[in-house]
Amino acid sequence: MAYSEKLADRLRRALAGIGKVEEKKMFGGLAFMVNGKMCLTAGKDRIMCRIDPDHREEGCETVIMGGRKYKGYVHVNENNLETKAALDHWVKLALDFNKKAAFSRFK
Repeated sequence: MAYSEKLADRLRRALAGIGKVEEKKMFGGLAFMVNGKMCLTAGKDRIMCRIDPDHREEGCETVIMGGRKYKGYVHVNENNLETKAALDHWVKLALDFNKKAAFSRFK
């Protein structure tokens, strides 16, 4: 699955000025690694955010890969990201968790 260049560009802009950000192609999308840890990814029509596993929020769903649920990883569909404020909300949640997150096995 190819990722949305539009979503990737929006994430790039949202992460501008953040410390060490590296882009890596993975999971059919484009991952944004912050300080060496996976933080966000752009997919075809959604983003994936790594957020506090105890955080509960509407407008997202837990990531399931290979039949396994990945607690703390959520997909947010593009239709829930139409405004800059909506995207910034999810980016902030991911960046806040990134500060205390362990290094991901998805490196």
